[in-house]
Amino acid sequence: MRAIITAAALLATLSAAPTQAADFTITFEWGDIPLCTTGTPNTVPNPRFTLAGVPEGTKFIAFSLTDLDVPSYNHGGGTVPYTGQAVVEPGAFKYQSPCPPSGSHTYEWTAAAKKSTGFFSGSIAKARARTRYP
Repeated sequence: MRAIITAAALLATLSAAPTQAADFTITFEWGDIPLCTTGTPNTVPNPRFTLAGVPEGTKFIAFSLTDLDVPSYNHGGGTVPYTGQAVVEPGAFKYQSPCPPSGSHTYEWTAAAKKSTGFFSGSIAKARARTRYP
């Protein structure tokens, strides 16, 4: 019985403790890209990304764009060095712009905080942001 009480007290203490780091989040603005609704994307500079809560130990951030209505299409992305900046300005990498062939689609940027540049290695945390286009 004592072990159950001790475990319950420990759980109550841990759940009351403040979190040590903020969640990793991103926001973005498409910026000055050409309007595209033909289904044939343009190669354009990355949007302006605002970063918050980037995990300690992050050396790189890998960005990728997914059209949630056509997830099989590879819009690409890029990896940028992380040196503590709160913003990744346009021109850090190029990708295939959003360009739904009819109507609008929902697009999602994923940012992976990484310890190294390897695509599948060193991931610390991920953040996502999505919006409709156009």
